[in-house]
Amino acid sequence: MGDGQRPVRLRPPVHTLDARAVGYWRTLLLLMTVVPVAVLGLLGALIAPARWWLLGPAAAVAAVGLGCALLLPPWWFRTHRWEVTEEAVYVSTGALWRQWRIAPMSRIQTVDTVRGPLERAFRLSTVTVTTASARGALRIEGLDHEVAAELAERLTRITHQTPGDAT
Repeated sequence: MGDGQRPVRLRPPVHTLDARAVGYWRTLLLLMTVVPVAVLGLLGALIAPARWWLLGPAAAVAAVGLGCALLLPPWWFRTHRWEVTEEAVYVSTGALWRQWRIAPMSRIQTVDTVRGPLERAFRLSTVTVTTASARGALRIEGLDHEVAAELAERLTRITHQTPGDAT
C-alpha cells in the first residue's frame, strides 16, 4: 500500500467471548420461549373447547425452546471469535454459515457499547463498530463490560491516529 499501511488479511480472530455469554444467551432464549408458552397455556386454560389445540403447541414450543436454550449457546460460544489489531477489527461468527469480517481502522466511523438490562445482570456488553460498509456494523456480543469499555477506548484511540476519512 502506498500510504505506509500494511495490507489487512482475512484470518481467524483469536479471542473468545466471556464465558458468561452462554448463560446470557440461555436466559434470553428461555425468556423468548416463556412468553408464547405462557400465552398459549393461559388461553388453553381459559378456552375449554380449544384447550388441546392450544396446549399441544404450548408443549411443542416449550420443548423446542428448552432444547435450543440447552444446545445453541455453547455452540455459539465455540464459534464466535474477535480480535483487534493496530490495522483492523476481526470478527468471526456463525455455526453453520461462517462469517469472517474485517474492518480496517481507516474505515471505522463510530464505536458504541451497549448494555441492556439482561446484559447488565450478566456483567456483559456489546461493542458495535460502524464502518463505511454496505454490510453494516460489526458486533461483538458477550464481552465482559470492563473488556468492552477498554476495547471501545482502544478503538477510539487507534482510529483517531489512523489516516483516512472512514468512507
